[in-house]
Amino acid sequence: MQTKALKIGTRASPLALAQAHETRDRLMAAHGLSEDAFEIVPLTTTGDQILDKPLSEVGGKGLFTKELEDALFDGRIDIAVHSSKDMATVLPDGLEATVFLPREDVRDTFIGKLAPSIAELPHGATVGSSSLRRQSLIRRMRPDLNVIIFRGNVQTRLRKLDEGIAAGTLLAYAGLRRLGLTHIITDLMPLDMFPPAPGQGAIGIEFRSADRSIREMLSAIHDAPTGHALTCERAYLRALDGSCRTPIAGHAVVDGDRLFFKGIILSLDGQEAHEVEREGKVSDAEAIGRAAGEDVRGRAGPKFFEAWG
Repeated sequence: MQTKALKIGTRASPLALAQAHETRDRLMAAHGLSEDAFEIVPLTTTGDQILDKPLSEVGGKGLFTKELEDALFDGRIDIAVHSSKDMATVLPDGLEATVFLPREDVRDTFIGKLAPSIAELPHGATVGSSSLRRQSLIRRMRPDLNVIIFRGNVQTRLRKLDEGIAAGTLLAYAGLRRLGLTHIITDLMPLDMFPPAPGQGAIGIEFRSADRSIREMLSAIHDAPTGHALTCERAYLRALDGSCRTPIAGHAVVDGDRLFFKGIILSLDGQEAHEVEREGKVSDAEAIGRAAGEDVRGRAGPKFFEAWG
């Protein structure tokens, strides 16, 4: 019998809070608990505070998780809810993230002010994005466009768009759905032209490895197909030493006991790209992702990666 409120740690942005509430609601339903059995604890991360520089210059993905992981270690929170694409591929000793909620639509969306799609933007128009992957894919489609860094949460980026700083931006469909903002989408990006970031659309839950009661509680809301897909994608990213310094896309799909993976790495200008496909049993998800990463890394060669430092 649970005697004290389970403390759910989250970033303080509206999207992060929506993901924390979804996690709480699923735990309530799975275990027949009331809202009083949970406490949502918003924390501000370094990544939320630094908005004037690219993540690649100030520390990468860990900037969105460090404060939450510190809170796990010192007991201020019991679990941390993350956007899986923000999580580092190697977690601190004593912590693990092996629980995932059912994955949302993985596609990117375009929100345009001057035109409804990237293809229809006028020559030289400005598009804002904080993601190197999205920047590279935009340049691959339209080398003439001016691509600028667009940092901040969803609301901040939409405000910048309204202020005319850019003619359009790209946001994850999953996040807009969770925020009830799908009405602002002007175009959905097809997966064959605009593959997602590894982990996109999935909510991951991090917890202390030694906490067996938390592990057992979370097992009731874990989605196995999403877990297999993320195991593959994170292994692929790890093999590439993926960080916010490298434009990398990767997406695994589970169909029964089979897993199908596609990945791509790009130069920042989008003009050089190396693609990979793999498939196999879901039980081999990690090996499939690792092999895909090693394959594409080998074909790209060391000079490709030297550009990222």
